[in-house]
Amino acid sequence: MTPFARRRAQRVLLLLALLALASHAASAQDTSAPAYKISYRISMPRPASHLFEVQLDVAGLACADHVDFQMPRWSPGRYAVFDFAKNVQEARGASYCPPEAMCDRAALPAERLDTQTWRVATRGADGVTFFYKVFGDDLSGTFSQLDTRHANFNGGSVFVYVVGHKQDPLSLKVEAPAGWKIINGYSTRLDESEFRFPNYDVLIDTPTEVAPDFTVQTFEVGGKLYRVVVHSLGPEGGHRDELVRAVEKIVRAEVATIEPPEFDQYTFLFHFDPTARRGDGMEHLNSTQIIETGALADRGVLDSAIGTAAHEFFHNWNVKRLRPVGLGPWDFTRPVVTQGLWIAEGFTNYYGKLSERRAGIWNDEQLFKSYADAIGGIENAPGGKLMSAVESSVIAPFIDRGSSDQRTNLSDTSVNYYPKGETLALVLDLLIRGRSRGRASLDDVMRRAYEEFYLKSPNDSYYLRGRGYTVDDFRRVASEVAGFDLSDFFRRHAYGVEPPPYDEALSYVGLRLTRTHERRPTSAGLTVFADDTPQQRARVSAVQKSSAADTAGLKVGDVLVSVGDKSVTAADWFATLNAAGAARVALVVLREGKNVTLDLALPPAQERTTYRIEEDKNATPEARALRDAWLRGR
Repeated sequence: MTPFARRRAQRVLLLLALLALASHAASAQDTSAPAYKISYRISMPRPASHLFEVQLDVAGLACADHVDFQMPRWSPGRYAVFDFAKNVQEARGASYCPPEAMCDRAALPAERLDTQTWRVATRGADGVTFFYKVFGDDLSGTFSQLDTRHANFNGGSVFVYVVGHKQDPLSLKVEAPAGWKIINGYSTRLDESEFRFPNYDVLIDTPTEVAPDFTVQTFEVGGKLYRVVVHSLGPEGGHRDELVRAVEKIVRAEVATIEPPEFDQYTFLFHFDPTARRGDGMEHLNSTQIIETGALADRGVLDSAIGTAAHEFFHNWNVKRLRPVGLGPWDFTRPVVTQGLWIAEGFTNYYGKLSERRAGIWNDEQLFKSYADAIGGIENAPGGKLMSAVESSVIAPFIDRGSSDQRTNLSDTSVNYYPKGETLALVLDLLIRGRSRGRASLDDVMRRAYEEFYLKSPNDSYYLRGRGYTVDDFRRVASEVAGFDLSDFFRRHAYGVEPPPYDEALSYVGLRLTRTHERRPTSAGLTVFADDTPQQRARVSAVQKSSAADTAGLKVGDVLVSVGDKSVTAADWFATLNAAGAARVALVVLREGKNVTLDLALPPAQERTTYRIEEDKNATPEARALRDAWLRGR
């Protein structure tokens, strides 16, 4: 490279760096702006309409000529972009009229600037009010629901923020229908309707349930109050007390693993709703919201609720406070980017399960089976050979319940950071325990990281104590605690796609991983059901995108007539397809009263490996002692 070319390249790099810095500065929150006086009011006068009505008063504008209001595109804890503004309607502005004042509001124009932003011109007023309605009919840890049974709102999906003033203190008044009670992580009594929050981020981190018929039970651990709220929309089968006892055991086990939490009160919000579209769990600073798509009377639903509680409560430390870079302060105009979700979510998966064992809710066999299933899911996934844990974290907006009308092959090219991080946590914990001869563990790493990055580091945000860590920060801490360098482990298994050393890790605690290889039959991407005919014909109910069936032209509603030269029914089509013994097969379907012949290219047979974690009968006393310490949390 010539000196001139070198200088030109250096100038280009400098310009790019300055542009990146300017972009970062533009997206950062301006915490130096004078605080506004901000108050929210949410009401639900017509529950059957599913419309929340929101009023946002902003005063003390100091001659500002306009105020911008913005609805988040996503919310913390769920990283897919949902564009909550699509459910906002009837937005309008007005001049501010203080409470108890005798004044008339003047209408002010509210201009929609883009998909998520509205601008209200002040026209010289010292304050403005922004009114709008939000449609909500989705019980979820992310969305909100209002119907005749209850109101449940998650702040990111119902509350706009004042642009440039997310850091300002604010108040919230909840106007509930007559006879309905209100509870959230900050409420102290069921008739409390007014709340103060230090900033917008804490406001939207506070899911709220408003209903006439939820129950509240409490217990104390270490001087902290815990409330278990149950809104049951089905039979309970006498399981509510059992749920509360199990949650208390989980709390005790996890507090013993890390350290006493810094809150004074924590609230578990459980919903048991057989009509809910999907189950969910979402972590918050001093609460969690858990949705089960079944009745509490169902033993499987009860077990699921307990397991979700174990995961979400561990987030009290890991994610909500100890957090990777990228998880706050938030920019709700663009998807989140972080490399550390495999630690934040995957390690929480690992500890949620381990906590059930340490709490005495699970036995060894249940724990080992769950970990082995996670290993099988990762090692059998095609994407596990292509995508690292770090990259999986970065593309979380595509993976975390993200959806796309465009056909993708993410199922073949990606890996989920939850089970990927879980398997890495399992191996890392046992390697540290084994190589250090029990002097250190992943428990020690988590405690040290919590202390260094959350408790003792300078604040990088108005929202939380401490700072976010990088993956390299976490590697350094893990190496220091373990007493040996873990750089190679992180390079090969976190940044790379090489499977971790399962066998070595498990051997340290007297366990072994067995593998059974089997041929996996194919459905070619078809889902069928037996239609209402005497022949119980195989009618197609779904066709997986980009599958062999999709490529061949199968459509929902087609009836399978024959595979090759053999007639089929709903009972035997799958076996016949897998017995065809050819790379391509003629498929005859009945479509709109006519037989149509399609050329189906069968995918090659896939080998699947089943994994089991079993006790090594020849394990040494030292290995058995390490296993006992691991399982009991000593």
